[in-house]
Amino acid sequence: MNKDIKVVLLVGSGNSSRIVYNYLKNKFNIVKVIQEKPTPKSNIIKRRIKRLGYFKVFGQVLFLQLVVKLLKLTSKKRINEICESYGFELSPISGNVQIEVNTINDDETKKVLLESNADIVVVNGTGIIKKNVFQVIEKPFINTHVGITPLYRGVHGGYWALVNMDADNCGVTVHHIDAGIDTGGIIAQEIIKPTGKDNFVTYPLLQLGEALSRLEETILNHRNIQTIANPAGKSKLWYHPTIFEYVRNRLLFGVK
Repeated sequence: MNKDIKVVLLVGSGNSSRIVYNYLKNKFNIVKVIQEKPTPKSNIIKRRIKRLGYFKVFGQVLFLQLVVKLLKLTSKKRINEICESYGFELSPISGNVQIEVNTINDDETKKVLLESNADIVVVNGTGIIKKNVFQVIEKPFINTHVGITPLYRGVHGGYWALVNMDADNCGVTVHHIDAGIDTGGIIAQEIIKPTGKDNFVTYPLLQLGEALSRLEETILNHRNIQTIANPAGKSKLWYHPTIFEYVRNRLLFGVK
């Protein structure tokens, strides 16, 4: 237990944020948890349509509403197995330390960071953090990304690595936050080995489970964080598959 190390968490509202909080709360002094409210789905869809077009986004929505919901229902046993094996705890974040903001880039976030006297800031599940936020204090901002960066930036890097028959890069990254999307200096990376029981909704749990100890090590070494070289390969930003891509990838490559 290292209660002398003061940590601020910047998090989203998902289960992974509760898992990270509960893992760290008994190891370090969590002075504040700044939680971003969920972005309205209509706003997300509008932004995606601008970037990817109507047809692509239509296919992504079908995938999320039909396939992901079905996978969650049929994977409950495997999800429970993973949670038990890693000792995940999903208890709510304590109201004593939690502050809710509309977006992680609100002025309230900067105010809390300035007042926190934090040694390190841990990010999980938020939107893109602007430069004027992560530079408001001269402390490390670190993130856990469910993919091997910079090869698998964006979302669901483990899934896309398997689709690309690139199992050696199916893993998770702990990295610094910078102005890009998952482009910060790499602190640590771990490879996962999914079983035949795993699929799109369980890969991220395996990735998070492998990342937690590396996250802890990084916090312990917050005064002297070392980075490692990028893996060989092309940097690429990945998005959710469409329902059509998912069916094709499952039939052709057996990636669930």
